[in-house]
Amino acid sequence: MGRTPEIKYVAMIYGNQAKWDSFPAEAWPEAIAKQEAFNKKYRESGELLGAYGLADAAAAQLVRREDGAPAVTDGPYLETKEYIASFYPGLRKP
Repeated sequence: MGRTPEIKYVAMIYGNQAKWDSFPAEAWPEAIAKQEAFNKKYRESGELLGAYGLADAAAAQLVRREDGAPAVTDGPYLETKEYIASFYPGLRKP
């Protein structure tokens, strides 16, 4: 029997500005501490390769090439106008 191969993955996290805006300011420290504990656990296990936040909806931009020149629009959005808020590349060990 051969060795089980490692599996690479990316978890994409979509943001919704209305939900972010409704989150109470006093709840942020606890939420951030929980996220940092999650990140630490999986970084130390070697499963989490990174965790990267992206721009919020007001600053998000999508760059495409049109007729050989860059074309910048707002986005990237899903059809619901949610935006890509962050991504987590990881590695699942056998």
